[in-house]
Amino acid sequence: MNPRPPKTTAPTARRRILVIDDHPFMRAGLSQLIDRQPDMQVCGEAGNPAEAISEFERCRPDLVLTDLTMPGRSGLDFIKDLLALNAQMPVLVVSMHDEAIYAERVLRAGARGYIMKEAGGENLLAAIRKIMGGEVYLSPAMSARVLENLSGRRPRGSSSPIEKLTDREFEVFRLIGQGKSTRDIATQLHLSPKTVDVHRSHLKEKLELKDATALVRHAVRWVESQSVGPE
Repeated sequence: MNPRPPKTTAPTARRRILVIDDHPFMRAGLSQLIDRQPDMQVCGEAGNPAEAISEFERCRPDLVLTDLTMPGRSGLDFIKDLLALNAQMPVLVVSMHDEAIYAERVLRAGARGYIMKEAGGENLLAAIRKIMGGEVYLSPAMSARVLENLSGRRPRGSSSPIEKLTDREFEVFRLIGQGKSTRDIATQLHLSPKTVDVHRSHLKEKLELKDATALVRHAVRWVESQSVGPE
């Protein structure tokens, strides 16, 4: 009697990931890292929001890996655009920007995680797998910070005034720091110039700045501080 052949386990389908970043070298590096993994593969790449929506509909990913700052669209609004197409789509943001400023905003927009580019490849892969497993990913330090916020135990005076801005105020502030005019900001954020002016007034009040010149100066300094090193 011939022995039965050993059972073979069917290979697990590799999860499909869409990579979005406006820097070609960054996209290439992320794609190479992901494609070397036995359980995931890159199904498409995009360098701006318009390309991303097209690739999203074409390749039907299991997870979207995206930068936060890209040309032509607010990163937070772009996340909402993706989720309007598929409300259940897991989105992981990978960015150079300070997680203390951006991570909670990203989660409120509907993403499932935030990781800084400096965290390295192994941490990025762990974050992808955690999110594809149905969980939310934040760094240990950021997770502790969020829990402190929710519990009301955060020490007084421990946050920057910028963290207290609404998402829309924050986007206006960031664009002011990039040298955009009121009309430019209105066009990019799909607002009226009058609404942008209202946001400017709120920014001056919340940041305790005496006039428009002080607001511009403060915003430019902040944007420059966020742009140190490669994005």
